[in-house]
Amino acid sequence: MSDSTVQCWLVERTFDDRNLVTIVYATPDGSRYQQRERSATSLRTGSEVTAATEIPETELESVPDDETRKRYAEEAERTAEQYDPGEPI
Repeated sequence: MSDSTVQCWLVERTFDDRNLVTIVYATPDGSRYQQRERSATSLRTGSEVTAATEIPETELESVPDDETRKRYAEEAERTAEQYDPGEPI
């Protein structure tokens, strides 16, 4: 098993009516992603959401369709241009 990680960029953040926030980080090319859910409270009191994070390759899933892949790649590029990797956003 590989221990290598990939720098992934924040590409999506959505809020739902159950006080949960879904955070999606994707690879720069938009081909793989990781989705996390956190409570709105933990966002205020826990670790910060940063522009980028290192994610183990084994924890990334393939993006299922071309449209989403393209959108994630565009958002990753936009985030990388506007923020430093460790910058909270």
